Amino acid sequence: MPLTHAQLWKAIDGVARREGISVSALARQAGLDATAFNPSKRFGPGETARPRWPSTESLTRILRATGLSLHDFALMAEETRPRPSIVPMLGMAQAGQDGFFDDAGLPVGDGWEQTELPRPTAGLLSLRIAGESMAPLYREGDRIIVDRDSSDVRKGDRVVVRTTGGETLAKEVAALTARTVTLASINPAYPPRVLGRRDIVWMGRILWVSQ
Repeated sequence: MPLTHAQLWKAIDGVARREGISVSALARQAGLDATAFNPSKRFGPGETARPRWPSTESLTRILRATGLSLHDFALMAEETRPRPSIVPMLGMAQAGQDGFFDDAGLPVGDGWEQTELPRPTAGLLSLRIAGESMAPLYREGDRIIVDRDSSDVRKGDRVVVRTTGGETLAKEVAALTARTVTLASINPAYPPRVLGRRDIVWMGRILWVSQ
């Protein structure tokens, strides 16, 4: 099916987040006017507010500037599948297997349990902790709720990271730069990990833990 106006602009916002920059900086990086991707430019003036679509040239420049493929951009533009009043849950061992996630890092397939929430959103995912890297804060078997759509992750946040290599990691953000994320473990026996932002499919803040 063709992509919608909202999907295309959502994907452009997603590319900026992936690069660790604002949409204005992304526009400049692509050789465009800094205001080209601003929210105010996405609809026309007046009461009708007709949608303005990003041009093919603009999209081509984004892909060239970021090294992103058209396929990857299309995946980012796909709308998150709606979910019922439950949050899917996997064990961390399952979460590290590609068969449980699609190419965009979103959950698919069978083998899910469910965690009920009063007001879930499409970006929520429940995982069960495995291993001791986050002990004593999170222990093996603890159930956590993660917001995959977190757009303002900061230093000190506890997060789950899904990598392009198929890893699913529960860590604490030790440092953030435009190109890298440093992930620390609570348990000092586990050294920190430095990941390139392009190696991260999604990074979601841990919202809740059941111990």
